[in-house]
Amino acid sequence: QVQLVESGGDLVQPGGSLRLSCTASGDTYDINILGWYRRAPGKERELVAAVTSGGRTKYADSVKGRFTISGDVDKNTVYLQMNSLEPEDTAVYYCNRLPQLTNAWGRGTQVTVPS
Repeated sequence: QVQLVESGGDLVQPGGSLRLSCTASGDTYDINILGWYRRAPGKERELVAAVTSGGRTKYADSVKGRFTISGDVDKNTVYLQMNSLEPEDTAVYYCNRLPQLTNAWGRGTQVTVPS
């Protein structure tokens, strides 16, 4: 089983920045891609960014140019640098493998950007 722990969320003013961290532990041997997801109030969880063990990255259109994913997938650590935050970024942020591990979701970390 995989355990995922996220941290770094906070309340930040529009235009501000945050850096989220995620660490995976347990049966991580088959994790080759790690991603950040978010669930905004009243919305479905969506993929925000992903990084492969080879360093390739992918972003949702809504965060391109503002968010940067980084880390070491082989060491099971991933970060999300979020700049120019907007109220629409308010959500609980989670990390998980791609494809998702259904039973591995952590508690997430709350990011709040007031309007």
